[in-house]
Amino acid sequence: MNKHMKPLHPVILCGGSGTRLWPASRKDLPKQFLTLLGDESLFQKTVSAVAKHRRYAPPVIVANADYRFMVEQQLEQIGVRDARIILEPDARNTAPAIALAAIVVAGENPDALALVMPSDHLISNHDAFHDNVATAVEAAASGGLLTFGINPDRPETGYGYIRAGEAIDAKAAVRSVERFIEKPNRERAEWMLETGGHYWNSGMFLFPVSEFLDELAIHEPRVFAAVFEAIDNGESRRGAFAPHPEIFARSPRISIDYAVMEKTRRAMVIPAGFGWSDIGSWTALADAHDADDRGNAGSGDALMEDCEGTFVHAGSRLVTAVGVRDHVVVETADAVLVAPRDRAQDVKAIVETLKAADRPEAEVQAKVRRPWGTYQGVHLGESHQVKHIVVDPGQKLSLQYHHHRSEHWVVVAGEAEVSVNGETRFLTANESVHIPKLATHRLFNPGGRPLHLIEVQCGDYLGEDDIVRIEDDYGRTVSESTMAAAE
Repeated sequence: MNKHMKPLHPVILCGGSGTRLWPASRKDLPKQFLTLLGDESLFQKTVSAVAKHRRYAPPVIVANADYRFMVEQQLEQIGVRDARIILEPDARNTAPAIALAAIVVAGENPDALALVMPSDHLISNHDAFHDNVATAVEAAASGGLLTFGINPDRPETGYGYIRAGEAIDAKAAVRSVERFIEKPNRERAEWMLETGGHYWNSGMFLFPVSEFLDELAIHEPRVFAAVFEAIDNGESRRGAFAPHPEIFARSPRISIDYAVMEKTRRAMVIPAGFGWSDIGSWTALADAHDADDRGNAGSGDALMEDCEGTFVHAGSRLVTAVGVRDHVVVETADAVLVAPRDRAQDVKAIVETLKAADRPEAEVQAKVRRPWGTYQGVHLGESHQVKHIVVDPGQKLSLQYHHHRSEHWVVVAGEAEVSVNGETRFLTANESVHIPKLATHRLFNPGGRPLHLIEVQCGDYLGEDDIVRIEDDYGRTVSESTMAAAE
């Protein structure tokens, strides 16, 4: 970065739950962390767009505390080791989340700029993106709060819009914001497309952090005060910063649009030309794939015969379709979705129905991620259940015991170091160990490859909250573990 330039900090927001891409995306593993296009997740693609570009300072990641370990693991996978992680104690919408990053950055350099990027959007042309950012940086020099507007190519009813006003510069590369428009109905969306001068609201912003905080303090002083005090009373936790949760919870739940952008006189819009999608539905994801000459596209082990305009996502097995027209078919290990392409957004109603019925499929993946690896249910009976556990190399589960169940572990691949009531054993493939109820135990993978084992639980209660954690390498406490998934 040129020493005469103001530091430009990418602020990457990753707190969304991504229910519109259910069943692949769920609360415990939302869409930003899924590998849906290519070899990187949407979060990794977003970070990669800015992390190794000389114009940008190290990224600031604002992540829900529940996703901390996924963030750390995925940053490690793409070789980004200088990112700063701020743990959002509670999801309170974008204004408090952005304020967290802005206050932290301003505390080090009040002249710095922030480039706010959602972690679950797709940017297809990085060169054009960096050009638009450079234009925004120039406009921000006068104190402007910039938003990036996307030229609409269809009458989309799922996005908010921005009506542009007069040109700010000679090239009309930057324009004033006349107004923000809520998601329209079809008729109004068609009118805005025909009229011109309206842009999709991308949810991306660039501004001087001090100017943004001044505007936030004027227009939403409760957000500013709560976030500032939460940071002032926060603490560092294993390399991440955690604002004070109770103080942060005083902030209203409000978006940056409502809190600042619709009220400030400093709002400007750049008509962006970098190719953008919020991947906000299965239809949008289908459009991001290369289709064949009949408009079909697929991911995973998908096979289509005599289909047209159809997208098939095979998550865990072979999925076939015959004679299907204009549909999306999505398969995961524990759920299947079938919907017309033009109704893919309605999957949110399915998720709400599942939540009302207290179905775990609404929010929890069949394969559950943990800091040490994964586990997946294989069978559930009345007084027993079977799980497949995978422990990553060098990782260790917490030291713990259970009140209501005993466990039997059978190693099927890799090496295991098992401690039961202070006695340590080393196991390899086809060896096993029994863990009685109330026995203090711990599992460690000392090898260089993943450890796979089958766990059989037996007891009068098999709920995921039957765990007492004594020691933990990941900073999780006993109070946090009472409703944690069993390990």
